[in-house]
Amino acid sequence: METAFINTPLGVAKLQGDENGINSISILDGDEKLSDILPEVLEDAVYQLREYFEGRRTQFSLLLNPQGTDFQKRVWQALEQIPYGKTTSYMELSKTLGDPKAIRAVASANGKNPLWIVIPCHRVIGSDGSLTGYAGGIHRKKWLLEHESPVKQQSLF
Repeated sequence: METAFINTPLGVAKLQGDENGINSISILDGDEKLSDILPEVLEDAVYQLREYFEGRRTQFSLLLNPQGTDFQKRVWQALEQIPYGKTTSYMELSKTLGDPKAIRAVASANGKNPLWIVIPCHRVIGSDGSLTGYAGGIHRKKWLLEHESPVKQQSLF
């Protein structure tokens, strides 16, 4: 398993993967030493993440290998279908998966998403439009949604 630490506008991201694909991208709150040399198996992921943060990428094209239960993987696959710049609710996601009563299980699987940004769990919000639950912190979820918003809010000051 190869590992790299890169800087992003939201903090240091830790990427892990091997020849079978990327299995983990997470944001860290601590100060990690950035990688001087990128492992070859992670180069494309780093490149695509940089494009995303520069506003030049709206979809990822990476070999992914997240580890989880079959149910979690179904939820993560459904998350990948949420378009850039759009959001859905936990209720709508549950309905998409065929079980409107599975909201809590869907929310739990969403929270265990091992591929930050690439599998866009930040695009799932509460039914009332609230920014509920995000493993990376609500401030990061807000930033990501604003970054992807087709309407950019202008500052008055």
